[in-house]
Amino acid sequence: MSINDLSAGALCNRRVAVASRSMALDESARLMRQSHVGCLVVVEEVVGDRAVVGILTDRDIVTTVVARDAAPSTLRVADVMTDDVVCVREDDSLADVVATMVRRHVRRVPVVGSRQKLVGILTADDVLQVHASQLKSLSHALADQIKVEALVRP
Repeated sequence: MSINDLSAGALCNRRVAVASRSMALDESARLMRQSHVGCLVVVEEVVGDRAVVGILTDRDIVTTVVARDAAPSTLRVADVMTDDVVCVREDDSLADVVATMVRRHVRRVPVVGSRQKLVGILTADDVLQVHASQLKSLSHALADQIKVEALVRP
């Protein structure tokens, strides 16, 4: 499979740390720490599915709460989260995902299926790892070419 054939659904991490709008902000920060993640996808249950309604990042907490000396224990996720969340569809190509991330200036995108149902998350780090792997393969192929040429044409 080539890099051009990869979809958001194929690349995304399907284990996503989630929060509800009503979760206490200090609790959400502890969840990020325990899960070793920089964001929580904010969801609400809709007919047994988790629909994406927002995203809360560590940066949101720092710039909105810590930098303003607000008390995190008095706030809820809904008070700080971004509700204009940028999502990509499960069948979007890697090129489309990158274009969306660049155009919307985001590092993380929830991946959704039908009815905005959460299926995973894709980060800039994930995308970079895919591209780095491709470059590594190309590097090995070029090195192998030199070895083969040395054997064929001594």
